[in-house]
Amino acid sequence: MTDVQTDLEGVVKLPLAERLGPLVALGRRLLAEGANGSAASVVPLLVEVVESGEGERSERLEVGEILGMLGDPRLRTPDERDYWVEVDVGEGAPIQIARFPVTNAEFFQFADGGGYTDRSLWSEEGWAWLQGKPNPWPAHAHLESARSLVVPNQPVVGVTFFEAEAYANSVGARLPRADERIAVVRGSEKRPYPWGAPFGEGNANTQEEVLGRPCAVGLYVRDRTPEGVSDLAGNVAEWTGDRVGDEYL
Repeated sequence: MTDVQTDLEGVVKLPLAERLGPLVALGRRLLAEGANGSAASVVPLLVEVVESGEGERSERLEVGEILGMLGDPRLRTPDERDYWVEVDVGEGAPIQIARFPVTNAEFFQFADGGGYTDRSLWSEEGWAWLQGKPNPWPAHAHLESARSLVVPNQPVVGVTFFEAEAYANSVGARLPRADERIAVVRGSEKRPYPWGAPFGEGNANTQEEVLGRPCAVGLYVRDRTPEGVSDLAGNVAEWTGDRVGDEYL
């Protein structure tokens, strides 16, 4: 039995609320030494902590990050049925909306798979922007300074409207309209936030949480609608398909 397996057995014996510190230490060790077969045993414990909502915010942030680096089994791809959630927005047919914001893992796949060279994915305005030699997402995503912002299971940040639109086109989808997004948040109950009311503390990754950066998708379990759509109130800002004058929303 390896030292990692021995430590893992000790963690399992702890109450859920007391596992965060030891799990973080174990996860750091696996990442430093190179993920091995033991990661398969650690990952379910990390997922359990994430889904429980237990623990202090900074430890949960690191649990989510370690889970992303080891491989987060909660993530799906757009071609899988449970990637999408069906929501009635009160105007005829329901819409299908992603369960989580688009992650870095998804956007890397788009970028590495030729998304920035496939003209068919870009609008005329978006393609003109791209050809103007701007600073597109891949130019800074690989920088060491961006390391904490490109964890695979965190939502992608730093993309323009045109990049977000092209990504949506690449998976046969579109950006939601602002009114659709509001309808998903509010639901048939017309709730002010995904969890209801009041705003409260610890419900979403907002500036009140002082994390100061994105976290793993779904880490704030109360920032989830009854239908299962996460991170609508916090974590990152998201583009919609709306435009007012020259401004995209």
